[in-house]
Amino acid sequence: MAGPSTAERGVRKPSTGPSAPPTRRAVRIPGGPRTLLIALAVLALTGGILWALYGSSWFRVREVSASGTRVLTPQQVVDTARVPMGEPLVSVDTDDVEARLRARLPRIAGVDVSRSWPGGITLEVTERRPVLVLEQGARFVEVDEDGVRFATVDRAPGAVPRLRLEASGSPSLRRFGTDRLITEAVRVRRELPPKTRTELRALVVRSYDDITAELTRGRTVVWGSPEEGEQKARALVALMKAEPEARRYDVSAPTAPAAAGS
Repeated sequence: MAGPSTAERGVRKPSTGPSAPPTRRAVRIPGGPRTLLIALAVLALTGGILWALYGSSWFRVREVSASGTRVLTPQQVVDTARVPMGEPLVSVDTDDVEARLRARLPRIAGVDVSRSWPGGITLEVTERRPVLVLEQGARFVEVDEDGVRFATVDRAPGAVPRLRLEASGSPSLRRFGTDRLITEAVRVRRELPPKTRTELRALVVRSYDDITAELTRGRTVVWGSPEEGEQKARALVALMKAEPEARRYDVSAPTAPAAAGS
């Protein structure tokens, strides 16, 4: 009987024995011990910083100082701020301090509350400045550039023009109210020509449409309403140049200004 052919001999039967186990690969944890050490170091550093800021005595409020005052005293500002001494500096609510100062000291227009490490709080104050003084009986109310009445004083500050409201019988007072008339008076003062503004002694408000500026040397300017301020200012400059000896200037109708007296 013939044996297996050459082709048949080249074909091997599959092995029926046990299969070889699969090759195992090692699982590598990213970073390994190095990453763990870095994480522990970061935690330790963060904990140390937090303890230093909140738990230690190094960064606690020990001093509060104020600057920028003109009429107020630094001690008034510090006392009103009521910054909690001994508290962690980082936990001081600077917005709360600012709000308290604005509410209790109306003379303050703005205040910058900042931390001064390691243990200080600084209060940089900007006070309101009066541009007009409203006569109120025997006392005087200071009015700033925004028309805010911020302080009542016994003596009027020098060189600040007076504001006289004589509108008690005017319909303007019922229609616009005192606050609006004061705001418009401040607006008129601001729109006066610069030289005239330095010569201003008083603004008299009889109604919204009847505002008069009293200047040095007994001169007056009839301004009328607060409207058309720029045109009135230009007309006044030209009129004063043309009639330097006049005593009364009327620019209530800026297209037809008039001067009288000498």
